[in-house]
Amino acid sequence: MAHVQLPVVDRPSAPLTLRRDAWWVQPATVALLLSGFVVYATWAAFQNGDYWYGPYLSPFYSPELLGSSPHAWFGPRPGWWPGWLPFSPALLILPFPGLFRVTCYYYRGAYYKAMWADPPACTVREPRARYLGEHSFPLILQNVHRYFLYVALVFLVILAHDVWRALWFTDAATGRTTFGIGVGTLVLALNCVLLACYTFGCHSLRHIVGGYRDRLAGHPIRHRAYACASCFNRWHMRWAWLSLFGVAFADLYVRLCALGIWHDWRIL
Repeated sequence: MAHVQLPVVDRPSAPLTLRRDAWWVQPATVALLLSGFVVYATWAAFQNGDYWYGPYLSPFYSPELLGSSPHAWFGPRPGWWPGWLPFSPALLILPFPGLFRVTCYYYRGAYYKAMWADPPACTVREPRARYLGEHSFPLILQNVHRYFLYVALVFLVILAHDVWRALWFTDAATGRTTFGIGVGTLVLALNCVLLACYTFGCHSLRHIVGGYRDRLAGHPIRHRAYACASCFNRWHMRWAWLSLFGVAFADLYVRLCALGIWHDWRIL
């Protein structure tokens, strides 16, 4: 059999890719959106103000363990807090849902491609000589995702309680509390639903409800639970983005209402 001698291309001098389409648009867009969210969330967390309006509490600040609003669980900032150390109720709780999202399997792939070019797109080589993967430090720490899942489930219960509180409005003149629905109530409820769909589609949760089994044959209940979680998992990427925009908009809505820029329209 005849053999054809193929040319050997030296890796350092090889082009990134032979693709002629705009392959860079998607990773660039992902990098821009993720960076924008990180910048806004960081800015909002350090504001320590305008995070509540009436019965509405920004999800960035929920649960408010210590703070100046009526939603604070344990009252205002304690006197022993060092004056040189920045204080914000959001800084006490945001790292937990933040780490759940950062270590998410979908987001890993998204920012690996968009920000680390690992690789940036299909058939586009990465700008490094060797691949280490997630078996070495520090990326091996991504495995904590399965543990932050339990924290995320607790946060869903707290956010659902915030929606319940957003149904009760206190009249400033009479001090009477009545049931009602405002636009802010719907915004917080939608945020809670989107976060729940994102969390329920988590790969780790699907493995848990499946009974930690690699084979589900002969286990009908676990198989049904696994299939139920798979319904959310099929849209995991969409839920990831929708919930990201949803939580940012919920904070923005409450903030603009607190600043008097937006007026919360009472539906009921």
